[in-house]
Amino acid sequence: MNLRSREDVLVRRTVVVEAIPSGVPIELHSGQLAQITQALGGSFTLLVEGQLMRLKGVDADAIGKTVPPPLQVPTEVHDDELEPLLWQALRTCYDPEIPVNIVDLGLVYRCALEPMNEGDKLRVVIDMTLTAPGCGMGESMTDDVCDKVLALPRVGEITLNLVFDPPWTREMMSEAAQLALGL
Repeated sequence: MNLRSREDVLVRRTVVVEAIPSGVPIELHSGQLAQITQALGGSFTLLVEGQLMRLKGVDADAIGKTVPPPLQVPTEVHDDELEPLLWQALRTCYDPEIPVNIVDLGLVYRCALEPMNEGDKLRVVIDMTLTAPGCGMGESMTDDVCDKVLALPRVGEITLNLVFDPPWTREMMSEAAQLALGL
């Protein structure tokens, strides 16, 4: 699905979604009409009766779609392979309102690997921000980051710090992100 296209869908079963930007859970019922405005990073952004909603990928069948496949990762990685894999995983996390991943959007300020006391397990420490401090989707986005990072081999723990200094601005976006958004 490209940035400009939308797809009409019918809700096939009752499902709980998150209202955007508040993050409040809302129940959609079988028979409701929706439009897919974004299908990125394993979730769907829907437009339902003028309100944007985020549908988790595990509930894709509720709109007649298949569950998006997870990021394919090797079962074992060496130290020098983990960091690129970590950044690849972060690039599968999206702000549900903006069709750009959080890395290219400039929301990830720091990503570090630290040894743990448990064999070869590592702790990932991430400092990230949101496009606006009061964004109701912050919890949803940070949960997505944690789920995807913890699914990587050798990652035993994640510390995700939500920071607002420096405040996010459009200048933090990559050139590719700015071009994709027509800025």
